[in-house]
Amino acid sequence: MTHTAITITCTNEIKDILIAELSEKGFDGFEEQGATLVAYIPESNFDEGAVKDLTTKYGVTFTSERVEQENWNAVWESNFQPVLVDNFCGIRASFHEPFDPAPLHEIVITPKMSFGTGHHATTASMIKLMHGIDFLGKKVFDFGTGTGILAILAAKMGAAVIDAIDIDTWSVENTKENIDNNNALAVKVWQSDTLKNIRNTYHVVLANINRNILLEFMADMRSLLERNGILLLSGILKEDETAILEAARKNGLVLETILDKDNWLAMKLLARK
Repeated sequence: MTHTAITITCTNEIKDILIAELSEKGFDGFEEQGATLVAYIPESNFDEGAVKDLTTKYGVTFTSERVEQENWNAVWESNFQPVLVDNFCGIRASFHEPFDPAPLHEIVITPKMSFGTGHHATTASMIKLMHGIDFLGKKVFDFGTGTGILAILAAKMGAAVIDAIDIDTWSVENTKENIDNNNALAVKVWQSDTLKNIRNTYHVVLANINRNILLEFMADMRSLLERNGILLLSGILKEDETAILEAARKNGLVLETILDKDNWLAMKLLARK
């Protein structure tokens, strides 16, 4: 698959906003290199006019280039570095040495174009929230699985059933590869852009996506939860906290914990009704 890469020079504050808004426009990979943001999107989905409108809105400019699949993987792998979250979960590629000392859980991923390698504040905060949950024997649903990291971590923490979906077929294939790499055979993943056809209920639902999707699917995510179930959300900019919490409240979800990292929020919500 051929991608288009856009490169933007901006402040860290604007960078966070652009990642959120570009992900809503179909961009599925991001590299942060100092003051530079590189974002990737399948070439067929690239709308130059929409990107120009967005960058103009924030007073920045962009350049774009065509990236062939083989070049994408080489670039992505060359920039991928191991990630360690609180000595609890380490994430690395197969070409990296194992962590020493070893964290409680180690996940080995193939760092292709799927979003969610643990580097971004949203994924790291989700992992921190998962650390405080007992997953043993639990049923888990991962909405927008990306690379499958959170689903795989749930399996390593003892979850009995882990179902995962993503809108992007490439993410699904990447997740399947990562499931095999980590022997996380309890994880089942498939391509879908809706929760309407899910008939099971779960003890924990994970959703590291973006504000608009979280708001659109809040009621559907609540319907997947068993009584006293847990909903973990991330991909939320600090300025969107009020809107997310209001939608959660309307659907019988109570905030228990909130984490703030680099202007990104992650929330632990409980299904009380």
